[in-house]
Amino acid sequence: MRFEDLPTLNATLNGLSAVFLIAGFIFIRRKRISAHKFCMLSACVTSTLFLICYLTYHSSHGATRYQHRGLIRTVYFSILVSHTFLAVIILPMVIMTLRRALKGNFEAHRRIAKWTLPLWIYVSITGVVIYLMLYQF
Repeated sequence: MRFEDLPTLNATLNGLSAVFLIAGFIFIRRKRISAHKFCMLSACVTSTLFLICYLTYHSSHGATRYQHRGLIRTVYFSILVSHTFLAVIILPMVIMTLRRALKGNFEAHRRIAKWTLPLWIYVSITGVVIYLMLYQF
């Protein structure tokens, strides 16, 4: 793998995280606790790997400028700003949600998970959208 491949890897990890999160939600609704736990821990692992790769890439490469003009530029920056803001907020929420689950405090886990899950899915999916807009379109 080359250094230039890290943005693609990052988008893949974000996409995998979203898939694990959605599957985990479906599993918990069906009372499949073990499958839910596997998916949520997998989402944590893929998101952690994403963060490591993202920081590695941007510490050396710096920012990538968005080249397009017009309305699409406004759309891109709207997505980017919301994604970035929520990505900062979601990290402590994920840690708190995971910690409560691992401690067996499932009532407190459910109370925060209902907020953590949709925000985390949004951050994961918009990460892929940002990659597509920046590198593919």
